[in-house]
Order: sequence, then structure tokens, then C-alpha cells
Amino acid sequence: IDAVELECKCGGTMRRIPEVADAWLDSGCAHTAQWHYPFENKEAKEAAYPIDFISEAIDQTRGWFYSLLATGAFLYDDVAYRNCLCLELVLGEDGLKMSKSRGNAVDPFEVLNKHGADAIRWYFYTVAQPWQRRVFSHDAVAESLKKFLGTLYNVYGFFVLYANIEGFRPDDAPPVSERPLMDRWVLSRYNTLVEKVRVELEDYQITAAARAIEDFVDELSNWYVRRGRDRFWGSGDEADTQSAFATLHEVLTGSAKLLAPFTPFLAEEIHQNLTRSVDTNALESVHYCDFPTSDGAVIDTELESAMSLVRRVVSMGRAARNGSGIRTRQPLATMIVGGLNDAQRDALTRHRVTVLDELNVKNIAWGDDLGEFASYQIKPNLPTLGPKYGKGLNAIRSALATVDGAAMMKAFESKGSYDLTTDSGAFNLTKDDALVALESREGYAVAQEDDLFVALATALTPELAREGLARELVNRVQAMRKEADFHVADRIALSVPRGNAVYEAFEACREYVLGETLAVRVDEQPGKGAFTKDVKIDGDTLILSVERVSE
Repeated sequence: IDAVELECKCGGTMRRIPEVADAWLDSGCAHTAQWHYPFENKEAKEAAYPIDFISEAIDQTRGWFYSLLATGAFLYDDVAYRNCLCLELVLGEDGLKMSKSRGNAVDPFEVLNKHGADAIRWYFYTVAQPWQRRVFSHDAVAESLKKFLGTLYNVYGFFVLYANIEGFRPDDAPPVSERPLMDRWVLSRYNTLVEKVRVELEDYQITAAARAIEDFVDELSNWYVRRGRDRFWGSGDEADTQSAFATLHEVLTGSAKLLAPFTPFLAEEIHQNLTRSVDTNALESVHYCDFPTSDGAVIDTELESAMSLVRRVVSMGRAARNGSGIRTRQPLATMIVGGLNDAQRDALTRHRVTVLDELNVKNIAWGDDLGEFASYQIKPNLPTLGPKYGKGLNAIRSALATVDGAAMMKAFESKGSYDLTTDSGAFNLTKDDALVALESREGYAVAQEDDLFVALATALTPELAREGLARELVNRVQAMRKEADFHVADRIALSVPRGNAVYEAFEACREYVLGETLAVRVDEQPGKGAFTKDVKIDGDTLILSVERVSE
């Protein structure tokens, strides 16, 4: 190549300079050469050196990473960079390094065209730390798209739909201090999130920051929006509706700024539609905005802690229902919560309406003794006990069949082990040596996490059974509204056949059913233009109909 000469447009001759030693040495001088230092830009170079961070794949550590380090030490007796984000290899679906010869390589443009750039970016942020290997596949990216971006987009779409129906304007927002508890909670959570994301990114912990955002969006969708859907339309309380819209608008527009470095395209769409479309003075792009800062005055750690406990209890209550096979739409009389301290009881008492509504239970009570509602069944864990007490296994198995499971669990929690006495001698068992199953007693469905337990009383009165059927009826009618492509605000005429348990339940809970389904009229027979369908409710097959009507 030394013999090659090219003509320059200036009229001179271009040829390779002899001082080029090696491509890696050249790249290792980037911290200095980019400024043409020491010939000029002395202040710019000194302000930028050492570099905050560099990033490259694991296979380049002996090249660029090392050459930067070596030249920095040689020239300035100092480090060349403060942080190094080393990216591990991306593996094919077979778990091996991607290679065309193996046939496990993925065409990046095919993935981009199918799932979009934001989904790919989010997958890489959250699946593992940058310095850990990760398996790449279409399915994994699709799951990332569905789990996070799909959830966020659904919340955004929900807001747009109802904000347009109600004619919401952001300047109608009431002060945060005057908003209901759920609004104050989600704004507190958002500002706590901003604080955490800033801390994580300042420490170059990209995965931790992204996962925190993912958790928040899940809470926003599956708790705040789901709990407050009725507030956004038809609540009859204009101030409450405006507060809900203002809060969700603030959280979405703030989240767009928070997500701008992560998912630039979705963040830009939300900014353009929710900010630029209503404020002509807003910055032209979300990427021109300052990164969010946390408002400490809005953060309420006590409220966040209480709501975290509420969500935990609700999750356990749902687990208890699932284990018993009792549908969430079936109301129950009582739930017992145990293992709480006084502060936790006070927190649940303040939020009891939320807990009862979520679990569809009429009353909440406190309990202390889990043994009243469930028992432990203990069996030996042979893979761990075998090597330790091989000849004593039969004696251990027999003793565990009659042991006090609650006492054993308390010993595990307090001491880490339990002394089991048998006819063949004493054996010290750890938690890993036992297979523990919690079995609910007759009339209860129980779930337990650490010291906390929830027990649902499963007995049904005739009134509870009728209310359960009415809720099932509402569920079927709402599905029919959607299948018939009715607008969310459409009023309907409803027909329910007589002479069955479902109709009796409808009559007993008439106002509830009409209010939930937006039915303004109940007909004995389906109208000519009605959407009709055979549905099955609690073993009965019924012909229901829904018909769009004017109010």
C-alpha cells in the first residue's frame, strides 16, 4: 500500500504516512488525537480527559480497551477512562456463539422489521447485565415487546381514548395535595422511580434502571389504571375524573422523558401526542427535553410502603382463591390476615376498601394462629437427607408424618434447623431437608409468605351465590359488547331469559348489572337488530342479547 499514490483535489499527492504503526494503536490514541492535541484544543482535551466511559464487546478487550489504557498511562501517567462497559457475546437459540457457518446467526434487519428497534433495545437492556452472555431469539424479543412496550402502549391508548371522550385538557389539573389517595400514590411512585433511575444510570447500571421502569409500568397498568378505570369515564364526580386524567397525563409524559434514552421512538410518539399537540410552546422533541428530576415534595414513603403491603396481601388472596378453585367474581364473606405488626394492621385498615374490593370479600378480620386455618404436611427431601442420614431415612420419614409442622417451621425461621427425635436417635434437619406443603383446613383457602398469611372463608350464603352469578352475567355481557364492536360509551338494551338462577341473580342485583353494562332497558326477547349469543353461566346455557340504543 506504500506504493499507492492518489491525487488530492487540492492538486497535491496523497500517500500513506509512515508513522502508522497499528490500527489498535491508532484507536488507542483516540482520547488525544480526536482533539489534535497537543497542537490545539488544550482546554477541550483537559476537560474531556479521562473519558467517563467506554463500551465495546468482550472480544475487543485486548485491542481497544488495552491500547487506550496503555497510551493513557504512557502519555499522562493516568487512566484513560473512568468506567468500562464490556459487552458479552450474543448467543444463538442453540446457546452457542452466533456464526454463519453454524447457521444460528440472526439477520438484525429481519428482527428490526418484525419487532421494531425499541423492542430490541428493551430486550437487551432487561434480559441480563451487559457483561453477561444472553441468548437471542425472535420469541424473546416478542415477549419483551408484549410484556413492557405493549403494556405501556395500552395504558397510553387507554388515556387517549377516554381523554378525547371527556375533552380533557392538561391545564385543568388540580394541585397534587388535593387529589385522591391513588393519584398521590402513583405520583409518589413515579418520583421515587425517577430518583432510582437517575442513581442507577449515574452508576452505569442500565439493566437495573430499565427493570425499575418495567416494574413501575406494570404497577401503573395493573394497579393504578385497573383500579381506577371507572374514574375516567361516567363516574359522575367531575373533580375526581379531572384528577385521574391529570395524574395519568403527568405520569405518561414524564415516563416518555424517562424512556427517551431507552425507547426513543415510543417516547417520541407519546411526547408528540400528549405534549406537543396541546402545547405549541412545548419543545419540538422529547429528546430536546431535560431528563426528569425527582420532586421530593410529592414522595410519600409511608404511603408507598402501605400500598406495597396492600398489593402483597391482594396477591396472596388471589393465590388462595386460585388454589381453592373459587373464581374472583364470586364474593366471599370474610378474609383473615395474620402475621402483621400494629403498623401494618393500621395500614391495611386505612386501605381496607381497596383490599376487599380487589378480592371481592365483604369483611376483613385479623388472626394470629395459622394453625386455625391450615396445617403443614412435612415430607423428607431425599436428595439432601440421603447422603446425610442414609440409614436413618425410614425413622425420619415416620417421625415427620406425626411432627408438629408449625413448630418445625418456627424452628427453621428462628434457628435455621429443627431437632427431630426418633426411636433411632436424634437428627438435626435444615429447611432444605424437608418438603413442606401448606394444606388449608375445611372451609378455608389459605396462602402464606414468610410470617404473613391470608385465609379466605369459603362458605357461601344464598345471597353471596346470587351476587356471584350476577358478576358472571356482567362478564359475559361485557364480552358481547366488545364482540359486537360497541363503543365504550354506547348504551344498550339487554335481554336475559327468565326462569333460571341467573335471572334470579339479575333481579337481585339489577342496578349493579345495568350500571356495569350501560344497559338502559331490559327486554324479554332479543330485538331484531340485537347481537345474540348462547353463553354458559354456572352450568346453565342462556341466550343473551345486546343492542345499541339511544339514551
